[in-house]
Amino acid sequence: MSDLQLEQMTEADLVSIVPLELQSHQHPWTRRHFIDSLKAGHWAYCVRQVDAAHSALAEIHAYCILLPGVDELHLLNITVAPHLRKKGIARRMMQAIENLALQYRLPRILLEVRPSNTAAFALYQSLNFKEIARRKNYYPLRENPNQREDACVMEKVLQ
Repeated sequence: MSDLQLEQMTEADLVSIVPLELQSHQHPWTRRHFIDSLKAGHWAYCVRQVDAAHSALAEIHAYCILLPGVDELHLLNITVAPHLRKKGIARRMMQAIENLALQYRLPRILLEVRPSNTAAFALYQSLNFKEIARRKNYYPLRENPNQREDACVMEKVLQ
């Protein structure tokens, strides 16, 4: 696979991002959620192949939305295209996110993850994120929207 490049997300990218979001999540963000995040100044990035980055039609492989705080960087959304999973893209994105946090002197990264999302949970653990709390009944379940799943709050303190 060619090298990947992290680029700032634009509203034009949502044409590709929203369908990926729908394919990837039990309760996906809407186009409005992404627009609101962009307008609020959240850090929003997408990943494309470097050799295709000059084309406005370059395929988006992944994306993330980050909320910078006073002393932390909160990962709000990270998604890899379903057909490109298990190729190390999420790990490389997480490393890029950590580099951003270090660059802006944000000493920790926070995120929430469904306990049932075992692949993501294992990735975060392998990157030295630790579970620090549970948010009870945080995520609605696709099968039964009246039932909810906890969220594992995970943290990585940066050196």
